[in-house]
Amino acid sequence: MDLTIHTTVLPHDDPDAAVAFYRDVLGFEVRSDVGQGPMRWITVGPAGQPGTSILLAPPAADPGITEEERRTIVEMMAKGTYGWILLATPDLDGTFEKLQATDAEVVQEPTEQPYGVRDCAFRDPAGNLIRIQQTR
Repeated sequence: MDLTIHTTVLPHDDPDAAVAFYRDVLGFEVRSDVGQGPMRWITVGPAGQPGTSILLAPPAADPGITEEERRTIVEMMAKGTYGWILLATPDLDGTFEKLQATDAEVVQEPTEQPYGVRDCAFRDPAGNLIRIQQTR
């Protein structure tokens, strides 16, 4: 098989804050922005990588989800345990400094992990965990 990762999905609860974070803080391109109000689906991705995207979607927008499931999703988002993504950079320290200078919530400073990866972590406005690792 010849597979690539095209799009991954992260929830948002404030589309304007999500756009500001992914565009202005992380420097991603906004590729599409459809819908209105809180029911907006926003596709972002790194410049120069048109084949890789993140879809920022309203949580629990699926009509097949029960009210109990919606409450669970909202609770998990509030705790930052619902969505996460792993990014990579050749300059972890420089990236960390740039992100720390914004209002992004720092979860972990650059750390050498016992499993052999050096990384740091932030939260986006919806509470999603953004881990960034050093590429070798």
